[in-house]
Amino acid sequence: MTATLAIDLPTCLTLHARSRAEVEERSKFLLALKYFELGEITSGQAARMCGMGRVAFLHEASRHGVPVIDLSEEEMEQEFAHV
Repeated sequence: MTATLAIDLPTCLTLHARSRAEVEERSKFLLALKYFELGEITSGQAARMCGMGRVAFLHEASRHGVPVIDLSEEEMEQEFAHV
């Protein structure tokens, strides 16, 4: 289930040689990214929210400095013990 949200954005976002479509695409991604970072939605939900595949979304999230896994210290130790 989805809902539509209208947001007023400053016109300066389109003055930097970005089309309305580019601003809309970037805004969807950044909103999805923040909800994912806060743990309010899953990576799959975030990917669908901004029209990306899950792997592509996780790659871009990492590129933007957002951790894509959340392991406890014990889980990290277990994970690296098998390497």
